[in-house]
Amino acid sequence: MPLSARELLARLIKCEAGGEGDTGMKAVASVVMNRVNVPYGEYMRVNQGDLRKVITQPGQFTCLQETVGGQYNPQNVYNMSPDQIHYDIADWVIGGGLLNAVGESLWYFNPYNPECPPYFPANGTGLIDNRILEHCFYTPTQKYAQT
Repeated sequence: MPLSARELLARLIKCEAGGEGDTGMKAVASVVMNRVNVPYGEYMRVNQGDLRKVITQPGQFTCLQETVGGQYNPQNVYNMSPDQIHYDIADWVIGGGLLNAVGESLWYFNPYNPECPPYFPANGTGLIDNRILEHCFYTPTQKYAQT
């Protein structure tokens, strides 16, 4: 039986930001819901506001990939066992919660560096907005509207 969207989100939160505390996990969850709710661009066109489609869209989250660089990825959502905090944050964001610190960000990543690149992804559709712990958060540029 396939995992529910809530279950996938709880697992994604744990996998992508489980070591980042409540704020880091809420930030990641907020980006996921921003992708659900954005009214234009690639995420609207491809996922049409569907949480499950946002989470499972190919190439978006390392934690949804069972292999990375040709190697098995043991840290993937299918191996995660969420704790109550992950379900609580999933329920919070599904219920309309949003961490203001990420605003309208549609992307985040850990640069494994103290500096956040000014643009992400590489195609320049996101502009740095904030850094929360190890992750850099990016809001859409006008270029994103054409995706």
